[in-house]
Amino acid sequence: MQQVLTSRSKQTAIRVVRRHLLALTLVAGTTAFACAEEGRHAVGPDSSYLDKSGDDGPYVFLQSDSAAVILYMRDGVVNRQTVSYLDTLRFSDPGVTAVTNYAVPRTTPEVSAQVFDSVPRILTVSDVHGDFKSLVAILQESGVIDRDHHWIWGTGHLVVLGDVFDRGDKVNDCLWLIYRLEQESQHHGGMVHFVLGNHEVMVLRGDDRYVHETYQSGIVTATGLEYSELYGPNTVMGRWLRSKHAALKINAVLFVHGGIARSWADRGWSLTQINDGIRTGIDEAASALAVDTLRQLLLGKHGPLWYRGYFQEMENAYPQASRDDVEFVLRYYEATTVVVGHTEVEQVSGLHESRIIAIDVPVEELGGLQALLWENGRFNRIRKEGDSEPIE
Repeated sequence: MQQVLTSRSKQTAIRVVRRHLLALTLVAGTTAFACAEEGRHAVGPDSSYLDKSGDDGPYVFLQSDSAAVILYMRDGVVNRQTVSYLDTLRFSDPGVTAVTNYAVPRTTPEVSAQVFDSVPRILTVSDVHGDFKSLVAILQESGVIDRDHHWIWGTGHLVVLGDVFDRGDKVNDCLWLIYRLEQESQHHGGMVHFVLGNHEVMVLRGDDRYVHETYQSGIVTATGLEYSELYGPNTVMGRWLRSKHAALKINAVLFVHGGIARSWADRGWSLTQINDGIRTGIDEAASALAVDTLRQLLLGKHGPLWYRGYFQEMENAYPQASRDDVEFVLRYYEATTVVVGHTEVEQVSGLHESRIIAIDVPVEELGGLQALLWENGRFNRIRKEGDSEPIE
């Protein structure tokens, strides 16, 4: 027993030391990244050490509105670099992700509108779970991106309906691609909407039960950081994710990861209250949530991130939604249809007389993602081969 305690104590000590070393580096690091901003270059010796894990990163920690620390692992080497910039932070990495060129605006991400009208076409994908290859394939087949992964969807809107995180080993690739497409789409009059799913909120709140081993054994192990700290509020990705909605409405179509139970409409909760409540709940302490019953419900199985009532009854939680329940939700939120992910279906399908459209398909069984296209008032299923079929 004494040996076990001693071993654990040593492991804890090593973890604490690594965390302190990383903290010191984040305050006063050096850089070896290919980085330039407005003609300024920041190049110097790197701060790195060897580890047996694979590639991981990049993770960008913000020190101020003009300085950041970039952390990544390549071929078992963890690198930490400090970069300075005036307007947009631009950098490239040596192939850690499929997105090798990055641009981070200096401005803090704003919370966008949650209701949009007169959008010509909408493509929606859900539950990517770190499957970068399938995400790229369906976006290319749907005409959203070209062979080089750049936006060609014009004024169309792309909705990523949650659960990009967990299970897969290309989460960071997916996130950085979506981040870049959001910027590119705006230059063409289009938009990308990243809707929070239960796995996004789980990770941001420190629940890493479903994180792929690639990430658990990468920078997390090498530095002693918690996985959630890589997406903390002082990071580029963490700040970006915390600006996102859990529900939004486009052309009277309501998009939400799990679904909205009738109980939220009965309480008179607006989309604004739902979105603000989930965003603020991300960083709320567990002790505060313990005495906030409504917030517990909002972030739990009754809430929009986890709700499965359109599909099934959950014992001791809620009954299966009836036709009247669905119609009540639609009337209250002035929507014609609700599009959801979260609960797997054999193919993108209409439920409740197609007032609910479910798009979380079993990727491994189907060999790729499917997508939902809205255009000219009609919904179509897009298969991974690019075939289009109407949703009846």
